[in-house]
Amino acid sequence: MKKIGVLTSGGDAPGMNPAIRAVVRKAIFHNVDVYGIYGGYSGLISGNIKKLELGSVGDIIHRGGTMLHSARCIEFKNKEGQQKGIEQLRAHGIEGLVVIGGDGSYRGAMALSEQGFPCVGVPGTIDNDIPGTEQTIGFDTALNTVIDAIDKIRDTATSHERTFVIEVMGRNAGDIALWAGLAGGAETILIPEENYDMNEIAERLRSGQERGKKHSIIIVAEGVCSGYEFARQLEEATNFDTRVSVLGHIQRGGSPTAADRVLASRLGARAVELLIEGKGGRAVGIEKNKLVDYDIIDALNQKHTLDLDLFNLSKELSI
Repeated sequence: MKKIGVLTSGGDAPGMNPAIRAVVRKAIFHNVDVYGIYGGYSGLISGNIKKLELGSVGDIIHRGGTMLHSARCIEFKNKEGQQKGIEQLRAHGIEGLVVIGGDGSYRGAMALSEQGFPCVGVPGTIDNDIPGTEQTIGFDTALNTVIDAIDKIRDTATSHERTFVIEVMGRNAGDIALWAGLAGGAETILIPEENYDMNEIAERLRSGQERGKKHSIIIVAEGVCSGYEFARQLEEATNFDTRVSVLGHIQRGGSPTAADRVLASRLGARAVELLIEGKGGRAVGIEKNKLVDYDIIDALNQKHTLDLDLFNLSKELSI
């Protein structure tokens, strides 16, 4: 291949910029031209495509978000929209595409691959819910953002002797809630993968109170319910003075951590290698610190799994 494209789609994630940088510089190192597609699949359909040079990706490795911007595109879900995208790619002489994003982005890449246009998916989402990789770009940064918030909220919870419910993102996956809750010493963690027993939670809180514990931190994944809904249930069950913090989109911003920068650089570069080798319809990931790639259809047909050993550990440590 002599010309490839790169786009970011769906929700932004810290580390997307380092991934874009890696794609551009790896390609140019191998004498391949790179074209940036601005605004995700929507920008692809409208032809918002510009050639990128080495300087185009200078000073972005430390920046959150995505320099290529992102958007959700309903039109690209049908074949007519996909064909418009392919026509734009061919009009610019682009022979392969790197797609950085989550589940919806992968589905778009799969659709293009099924219609004969080579694509490689790079997992970029804070939710960490893409099968075939142990970690997605953005997860580590979002996790550290949540932990920082937990630490600050705990200071207030201690001062006022209250129970705090913290709602975190993750869509239908509990990874952010579980990892942040374990690292932040939360007394209770609610994840979509496991049902919760309000009586058990109430008893644990009462037990802590009886031994002199004056405050508690409860982490609720958004895939379970809203923080406010859970707080209402908790107050009915315990009559505890409860406060709610919904962290929201703060979790998607910020400078990417070193771990996310390195991961993004490795995955972005590997995606380019696959296209140069003539391999499309693939997705890249990392397992046991080794780069892997797999059929993108297989990735979408798998179900994301969460490490329930960590969940059990969190319950044992929060007694």
